[in-house]
Amino acid sequence: MSYHKVNADQRAQGHSPYLDNDELQATALELEWDMEKELEEPGFDHFRLDGAVQHHTGNSQSPDLDLDPIQPSSSPKGRFQRLQEDPDYISHYTRQSPKSNRCSFFRILKVCCTALILFIFGIVIGYYGHKKCPSTPTSQEPNNLHIYHEILKEIKAENIQQIYRDLLQFPREDDIDIAMKILVQWSSQGLEDVQLVNYSVLLDLPGSSSNTVTLKNNGECFYPSGQQCNRETKTLHSKELLPSYAAYSAKGTLEGELVDVQYGTVEDLIRIQSITNVTKKIALLKLGQSPLLYKLSLLEDAGFGGVLLYIDPCDLPKTTDLADKAFMVSLNSGGDPSTPGYASIDGSYRQNRLNLTTLLVQPISAALVKKLISLPEDTVQKDGCIRLQMSPTGKKIISLNIQSVTTYKTISNVIGYLKGTVFPDRYIIIGSHHNSLNNYGGQAWASSTAIITAFIQALMLKVKRGWRPDRTIVFCSWGGTSFGNIGSYEWAEDLKRVLQRNVVAYVSLHNPVRGNSTLHPVASPSLQQLAAESQSINCIEKTECPRSNVSSVQIQGDADYFINHLGVPATQFSYEDIRTSVNSNFLSEALFSVHTRKTEELDPSFRLHETIAKLTGQVTLQIANAPVLPFNALDIALEVQNSLKGNFCDEVNIPQLLAVASRLRDTAELFQSDEMRPANDPKERAPIRVRMLNDVLQSLEKSFLVHRAPPGLYRNILYRLDERTSQFSVLLEALEHCKLHQSNETIQAALSEVLNSINSAQVYFKAGLDVFETTLAGKK
Repeated sequence: MSYHKVNADQRAQGHSPYLDNDELQATALELEWDMEKELEEPGFDHFRLDGAVQHHTGNSQSPDLDLDPIQPSSSPKGRFQRLQEDPDYISHYTRQSPKSNRCSFFRILKVCCTALILFIFGIVIGYYGHKKCPSTPTSQEPNNLHIYHEILKEIKAENIQQIYRDLLQFPREDDIDIAMKILVQWSSQGLEDVQLVNYSVLLDLPGSSSNTVTLKNNGECFYPSGQQCNRETKTLHSKELLPSYAAYSAKGTLEGELVDVQYGTVEDLIRIQSITNVTKKIALLKLGQSPLLYKLSLLEDAGFGGVLLYIDPCDLPKTTDLADKAFMVSLNSGGDPSTPGYASIDGSYRQNRLNLTTLLVQPISAALVKKLISLPEDTVQKDGCIRLQMSPTGKKIISLNIQSVTTYKTISNVIGYLKGTVFPDRYIIIGSHHNSLNNYGGQAWASSTAIITAFIQALMLKVKRGWRPDRTIVFCSWGGTSFGNIGSYEWAEDLKRVLQRNVVAYVSLHNPVRGNSTLHPVASPSLQQLAAESQSINCIEKTECPRSNVSSVQIQGDADYFINHLGVPATQFSYEDIRTSVNSNFLSEALFSVHTRKTEELDPSFRLHETIAKLTGQVTLQIANAPVLPFNALDIALEVQNSLKGNFCDEVNIPQLLAVASRLRDTAELFQSDEMRPANDPKERAPIRVRMLNDVLQSLEKSFLVHRAPPGLYRNILYRLDERTSQFSVLLEALEHCKLHQSNETIQAALSEVLNSINSAQVYFKAGLDVFETTLAGKK
C-alpha cells in the first residue's frame, strides 16, 4: 500500500526541503531573461516571476487539469493505483538576441547590475517559495517506511518479557493500584499526557460462601468445581477454593428437573419442547457455538428457571485440561448496569439492576457434569473423545443455590496521549486491559499490558529524536473488562460526542496470546487489506507468524463499544490454539483462573508477543501517518454482497436487498477510484481536499449499525458470528426466531433493518462522490 504524504502549512516546524542547484540555476535564468525582456519592451505592468512556485490555498485554477479516470489497481479487491508524477517537469525558454548592440558602457553596467540583483533575488524567492509550498511527496513514503522499521525494530521479545514479569511482581490489592503502576510505567517512557480516569460502578462479586449444586436423588452436595460439600473444603479460604459464578445472574435457590439442551440452539429447543414442559426447569447447557447471552435469552423465553453451564472437553484443544476447573462468566452486555447508555459520573441516576436475567446461572466443571448425568462407560467416539450427553432414562432433580453480592466499586482506566502534528484531532485508539478485582482471566492482562507498554517504549525513543505521528495515538488500559467491558464503555459513554467525531480506528490487544499454534487476525472489512499487508511486511520468513486469512468475526473485549456504538473500524491480532471442534467458537467467554506461568509456557521466548506487538504497531503507524486513511470502501461492498449469499436466500425472497447491494458496489467502485484521485494528483493535492476525503472514509462503517440486535449479537452487521457462516447474523437469528415461534414478523423487521443499512451506505458513498464532482466542476 502506497500513499504519499501531504505537507501543508500546518506541518510541524523544522520540516523544510530545499531546492537543488539545477533548480536554482533554472529559476535564476528564467528570472534574468524575463526582466531583460520587460526592460526592453513595453508593458512592464505584466511582469511576473515564471520561475517561482505559485502558492494558493490549494485549489489550482489551471485549465488543463487531467481528469482522466484512474486505472484499476493490481489489488484483488480494487485498491486504487497511485498516479505517477513527472518530477522533472520544468519550463524551458530560448533566449533571443538583443534588439541593439549600440549600448553605452554605463547602460551595459546597469543591466549587469540589475541582472545580478535579480539573480540573488530569484534565489531568495525560489528558496523560501519552495519552502512554503508542498514538497514533492515521492520521498515521503519511503521515508515513512524507514521510520516504521526504525520504531518496530526497537520492540524486542526480551523487553516485553521483562515488562511482563515486572507487572506480575506487583501485588494486586485493588484496581487503582495496578492502574497507578501502569500510569507510572507509561509516564517514565516519556508519554507526556497520561491520565487516570476512575468510575464508580455496580459489580456482582462472589458471596462469603461458594455456590452449590445438590443432587436430590441421593442428597450429594457439590461445589461448582466438582468437589463434595461434606469434605474439608468448607473451611478453605476463598483463594484456595476459587468461586465459580455468573456475574449478574439471578440469586436464590431453585429446585427442578435437569434437562440436557446441549448447545441451546433453536433445533435443540424445538426438540426438547416437543417432548416435555420446560417451565421452571434447569437447563444443562454447553458453552460455545453461539454467544452465551443469545442462548440464555432463548432459554429464558422458553420458560426455564435456571442454567448449569459447562464446556465439553471435546471442544477444547487436546493440550488443554480444564475438566475440573471452575470458571466465571459475565451476563453483562456492556458498561455499568446501573447507568445503561450513559456514563457513571457524579450525579448520574443509578438504576436498581441487581440481576440482568431472571435465570439462575451457574458455571460448573466437566467433572461435575459427569457426576450429575449417567454416562455409559462404552460411550466413546471414533476420535477417542467422550461427548457429554445426559442419558434419556431417569430424571435428575437438582437444587441450585446462588449467593453473589452486588456492590459499588471503583474501576480505573489509564489513558495516555501521543499528540499528532498534522491531524491532532483525529485519534487512533490502541487498547489493552488490566483485571484486578478477581483472579480470573489468568495472566492475559499482563501480556496485553506488556505489549502496549513495549510499543510505547519504542515510539517514544523516536519521539525524543524529533519525530511525531500525523494523527494522535491514544493508549488505553481498561479496567473492569471481565465484568462486561465496563471501563471502556464508561469512558466512551463519557466522551461519546468527541469520539463520534474524532476516532478513526480501534486497535485491540485483548488476550493477544491465548494459544501458540495459529495466528488469528480479525479486522472490519475496511481494514482487512491493511491487516493482510501488515502480515506480509512483518511475517517474512518467520515460522511463528504464518500468513492467515483476515476475517470480520465477532471478538471478545473492549473493542465492543467502538465497533457496535460508534461504528469505528477495528482490528486485532492474536495467537490461538487450533480449534478441535466447529463448536469451539465463543469458548473465550469463560474466564478461567490460570496459574502464573501459563503464559510463559505458551510462549517461553516471548517471540509470539514480539510478533503481535510488531503487527499491531505496523497497523497503528500506517493509520496514524497515511495522508489518506487506508480504508477500503469497495471491500465493504464486497462483504455486503457475500453476506447476502447463503441458505437464507433460498428461504427468503430478497430481490430488493440484492439490488441495493449491487448499487452499493457500483458506487463504491467509483468512490474507490474517482475520489482517491484528488488526494493523489500532484495538480490537485490540497490539504482541504484530503481532509474532505478522510472525513468520508472515517465514517464508512457507521451506516451498518442497526438499532436493535438480539442479545450477544453485534449491532454492526458487517461482522459475522464465526468463520463458518458468512451471512448477516441478524438475518440468521430472525430465521431461527421464525422457526421457533412460527411467525414472519421478526424476519420482516430484520430484512428492513439490513435493507435500510445498505441503502444508507449507498447514499453516503454517493453523497461523497457528488461533493467531489461538484468541486471538480467548479474548478473547470
